[in-house]
This record gives sequence, structure tokens and C-alpha cells, in this order.
Amino acid sequence: MQAPTPIPVERLRFAMPPVHDSPEGERRYRKERLAGALRIFGRLGYEDGVSGHITARDPEHPDCFWVNPFGMPFKHVTVGDLVLANADGQVVEGRYHVNQAAFTVHAQAHLARPDVVAVAHCHSMYGRALSTLGELLDPITQEACAFYESHALYDGYTGVVVNAEEGRRIASTLGGHKAVILRNHGLLTVGDSVDAAAWWFLSMERSCQVQLSARAAGRPVLIGHKQAVQTREQLGGDLVAWINYQPLWQDISRSEPDLLT
Repeated sequence: MQAPTPIPVERLRFAMPPVHDSPEGERRYRKERLAGALRIFGRLGYEDGVSGHITARDPEHPDCFWVNPFGMPFKHVTVGDLVLANADGQVVEGRYHVNQAAFTVHAQAHLARPDVVAVAHCHSMYGRALSTLGELLDPITQEACAFYESHALYDGYTGVVVNAEEGRRIASTLGGHKAVILRNHGLLTVGDSVDAAAWWFLSMERSCQVQLSARAAGRPVLIGHKQAVQTREQLGGDLVAWINYQPLWQDISRSEPDLLT
């Protein structure tokens, strides 16, 4: 019996980030992904009262950013609910207020990093727990290696961030990294797409959980510097993050299609 003929690779489906030929198309895409990411974060319990935001840069007005409405549950957000605010936190499109304290940090991160499309920051359980130790993630798992020498620690806490200067200090600490641990506060991640920023937050939160759990059980064995760098080069890019995020997007967009309204 003759063996089945392999299907040519070029005929197999493999999702890649779409390219839009107009700002309107790109804007709609980013808003859909933003609403979806907020719902996923809501499912995972990252919401804590009115704390937490994901922002997405507008493709036509790069100093304006789409953000979730103040006080609305993440799990209820739709594309039509999203608010567009300028770098000063003033609403320029939408029906709702913006949480000024949280938006200050996001705006400064966006302004300092023109390459960044999205910023995610929430008061998640394990991110907050690790942040109280005032230290970085250790390279103890493959996933944690994606953040090896690619995240920073903002080693200070001055209360709720309400001024641009504090936001600029956080953005300076972030530098060219994909993430920053805010001491006694939590995690902040960035990416060249909403999908990437959301994935880095999800992965970093899980890495915090693993690190805390491993330390509670014993003494974790660190992955060596060379191997950690090699793993980061393989898994630490925003395209890889985008690809990893797609099953989550497919699930949320198919199970809760009303988010697109």
C-alpha cells in the first residue's frame, strides 16, 4: 500500500498578523483585539475594582490611545465601549471617563516607546505577590526565559501614580524591555500589538506564580545564562507572543462574539 502523499507546506494554514491598507481597518482590528484581551483578563480574574488597563495606540493619531472605560467590568467591554484619550488623559472619542491614575503610566510608556502599540497593566495576584519581594523573574522555566534580561524592576513605591513625572520614571525604567515589575504594585507589559502585550502579561503572571510556588517547595535550579539567552531569542519576540495568543483570541471571539459590537 502506497504511503499517503504529504500536503505541501504552503497549502497548510498558519495565522500571521494581518496587514491593513487603511488606518480605519487597522483601528478596527486593534479595537477588536483590545476588547477581546480585556474580556480574557476579566475571565482570569486580573480585574481588581477599577484598577487595571490595556491601551492600544491609534494608528492615525499616534499620541492618542484606546482604553477600557472607567468602572466597566472587563468581561462586559465591547468595541463600541472603548474610549480614545490623548496623552493628557482627555477623552477625545467615547462616552465614558478614563481612570487618570492608571492612564498616566500607560501614556508615558507609549510616548517613550514609539514602537509600542499596546500596554497592559493589572493588579494580578501573583504579579503583585512577586513585586513585594523587589526582585526580577528568575530563569527557571522555558517561559520565564522569554523575560531573561528583557524586563526591569521599578524599585520604588510612592503611592497611586497621578502625575506625568512618575509615569516618565516608570517608562525610563522600562527602557527597551518588554516588561517592568513595579515594586509593591504589579506587572506592566508592552508589545507591538495588543496580542503581544496581552500574551506577555499572561505569561509573566504565570511565571510569577511558578517562581513563588517553586520557592515555597524548595530551591529552584536556574537555567544557565547561555541557555536562557538562546531560549529568549527563540521565544521572546513579539511575533512569537502574537502566535501564542491566537488560541485565546479564537476562543473569546467565538464564544463571546458580542464583544465585536
